Amino acid sequence: MRDLRVATVQFQHAPGDKTYNLARVRDFVVEGSRQSVEMIAFPEMCLTGYWHVRNLSRDAFAALAEPVPDGPSTEALRRLAREYGMTIGAGLIERADDGRFYNAYVVAMPDGTWAVHRKLHVFVSPFLSPGDRYTVFDTPHGCRVGVLICYDNNIIENARATALLGAEILLAPHQTGGCNSVSPRAMKPVDPAIWARRHEDPAAIRAELCGIKGRAWLMRWLPSRAHDNGMFLLFSNGIGPDDDEIRTGNAMVLDPYGEVIVETCEPGDAMVVADLDASLLPTSSGRRWLRARRPELYGGLTRPTGQEMETRRVRFGQHKEPSGRQAPPEGSNQ
Repeated sequence: MRDLRVATVQFQHAPGDKTYNLARVRDFVVEGSRQSVEMIAFPEMCLTGYWHVRNLSRDAFAALAEPVPDGPSTEALRRLAREYGMTIGAGLIERADDGRFYNAYVVAMPDGTWAVHRKLHVFVSPFLSPGDRYTVFDTPHGCRVGVLICYDNNIIENARATALLGAEILLAPHQTGGCNSVSPRAMKPVDPAIWARRHEDPAAIRAELCGIKGRAWLMRWLPSRAHDNGMFLLFSNGIGPDDDEIRTGNAMVLDPYGEVIVETCEPGDAMVVADLDASLLPTSSGRRWLRARRPELYGGLTRPTGQEMETRRVRFGQHKEPSGRQAPPEGSNQ
């Protein structure tokens, strides 16, 4: 890998309005180009909208979905990548050839190549199917990139598997923060009244975004994904109201030691830019630990314990979606 200038973005998408959301993506790409950015990461499902889809009928949900790479959103990303010489990652709902739907993240590269990751751990809609493979690929920038979407990053095995496939940079698009976690010591909703007064009382909203509802929660685990696996990590996220939740933003870039290179706690759309120092990779703790592994001891990691549960049930602490719909079986798109 060589040194690389990257950016990661937080922005408030418009639910279901792909025209607006693509325009915001273009705005940030243009600004990134002015700053000589070569790779930029946007949030999970930022092109289609995220949390509102849990209440959509199957027909309305299907209307938002697009094929990849032949759909209009992916084609727009590929045009932007070629026009600005930049690798661009953004999330949407993919409609596969077999009719299944995926929470997908498209990465368009300036040489015309592309990659797509299908989220492994899905829950926002009963119509989504989980992906079944890791996504790691070479880029024209001389680096190898992996993608894990939101909840995928919470499972430590996913980050390790991605690193073992050679990822030097991990794109980690999210829609998180401000969630009503079932854990009493994790995230809780951001106070809407504080958000509404964010311009009059910026200290109060920053306390919400940077506290346990946002950044402080991320700092419990996100740096370890970078540090333990020797990867740079680009965290992108939504910000502001997302249906009945308020996202916390906290866009940041971390180095292979888990140190935050750059971040924002702004209560609004924002982009942060960082220069990745490739010389940090070979001597990082995670890279040395990857070489010290003893795979013959790890057979137990692949054996079911009998406690495994479909992600929708884990996420909500029950066997139902938040709307009250019964969660479908693993792999179902019905």
